[in-house]
Amino acid sequence: MDLSPMRYKTYTWPHNPRVYSIDYERKMALHKTPFGLFHLQDLGRTNRIMEGEGEFVGEGAYAQFGQLANVFYDSGPGLLVHPLWQAANAYFVSLRLEQEPRPDYVRYSFSFWEDDSWYTGLAVSVTQGAGASEPEQDSSTAIQPVYHRVVKGDTLWAIANTYGIGLSELIALNPQIKNPNLIHVGDEVRVR
Repeated sequence: MDLSPMRYKTYTWPHNPRVYSIDYERKMALHKTPFGLFHLQDLGRTNRIMEGEGEFVGEGAYAQFGQLANVFYDSGPGLLVHPLWQAANAYFVSLRLEQEPRPDYVRYSFSFWEDDSWYTGLAVSVTQGAGASEPEQDSSTAIQPVYHRVVKGDTLWAIANTYGIGLSELIALNPQIKNPNLIHVGDEVRVR
């Protein structure tokens, strides 16, 4: 099977990394009750962590690593498109040389952390084969709602200020919230 190349921001890998993994995690709270019983509370999933290893081989291998390092220095999240993973808005968290580089061989590892705070359901088209297409927004995403995942310390007032909308508008967008003074970590609040 011929897979499309991995891409992040302006960088496209000349060939895909040879090893990659993705970690999913769900935070749980354990509440002990009398008589040795307990109750589990689902606090929601955390960000995905996407890691891998690869090599650049041949003439210009170190220059290719340098191009990847320049993308690492560019701050802020970007769209990570992988041939097997779901596309994600992610931060480039680490880039590591795994041995002394040579002009014709560089072994490296990397780590990306998903940033789902602005996830809006972006539809990405990835074509199999050598000529991969650029990510495209599905025309239906223009009307897709946007959600904010509640973290410790959040209030509806603070969320409304963050997204530049009125508190009454935010409350109207979220009829599932019965008490506007009581929101829980992990709740999803619609902001658009």
